[in-house]
Amino acid sequence: MLTLLQPISLLCIIVVGYLFKRGGLLGPRDYRIIQVILFDLVLPGAIVYSFAKNPHDLSLLWLSAYGFIVALIPVVIIYCATSRRPIASRAFLMLNASGLNIGCFCFPVVQAFLGSSAVVPAAMFDIGNCIMVAAGTNVMTQTLLHIRPGATLAEQGAGDAPTLPYEQPTDRDAKRLARRSLRRSVLHGFFGSVPFDVYVVMIIVTACGISLPVWFADLFAPIANANAFVAMLMVGMLMDVPADSSDVLAVLRVILWRLPFGIAFALAAWYLLPFDPMTREATMMCCLAPIAVFSTLFTDEVLGNARLAGFSLAVTAVISIALMTGAHALIAAGIL
Repeated sequence: MLTLLQPISLLCIIVVGYLFKRGGLLGPRDYRIIQVILFDLVLPGAIVYSFAKNPHDLSLLWLSAYGFIVALIPVVIIYCATSRRPIASRAFLMLNASGLNIGCFCFPVVQAFLGSSAVVPAAMFDIGNCIMVAAGTNVMTQTLLHIRPGATLAEQGAGDAPTLPYEQPTDRDAKRLARRSLRRSVLHGFFGSVPFDVYVVMIIVTACGISLPVWFADLFAPIANANAFVAMLMVGMLMDVPADSSDVLAVLRVILWRLPFGIAFALAAWYLLPFDPMTREATMMCCLAPIAVFSTLFTDEVLGNARLAGFSLAVTAVISIALMTGAHALIAAGIL
């Protein structure tokens, strides 16, 4: 029972953020302030603290590769399978039915079930996952659907078409400019993400065999400890209940896409990865994590509807707690 208290407390923080907004203590757009604090300060600080506090074995980079695959495959399959759906629906699914909330949600859950040492494989898994959730998924969604960065679909007159109108350039100079624009957009999408940049720096530091001093880890401890609280509070602040049946269907579609992928990747992690049981179970739980907090940011930028993404995150968080608890119980009972 004690192991359930920490993940349940995360859900309570979401409820508090929502009630504060509904009660008028927080404005409807105040979540944007928390967004900046979370993505540009708190989450990067938590990444630095994780690397400084826990030894990261480079052999676990295979987990990073697995995390990247787990976050990449759903985006590609969803894009191919939804070619006849409206662009807004496709973008919402691509941004929310893939990617995992490891740093803000899975870290405390894994630690509660398996101990602090299990955070290391979870962090290594998150390196690959972060390549997608912090930038890759958004870049792929905008590129594949021809969505112009910096403007919502409504501002671009998306309509109900599967993709935005796009004409392939035929002139040599126009092709060169198009390629240059695409490269610039992709690079900005990746390296414009502070958490992604911090992950890259920490990987380089680890690969060079540089050990960060204890005082350096302690410097980031207060920031890292605020990670889960700030993330879940922001979700509660931007969350709102579905406005109509179409919103309900959108959330159900996200869940119906995420569940099969999550369960399949979790079973593959447990049965196929060549690591010890603790590492495999931690990776398994990561595969069952809810929607990434980044998805709310990108959904807000692309669709202007972060509220529905926040609600989807809250619902998948409840489902994830049930799945993680069930998986841990099955392993403890020797069934898996």
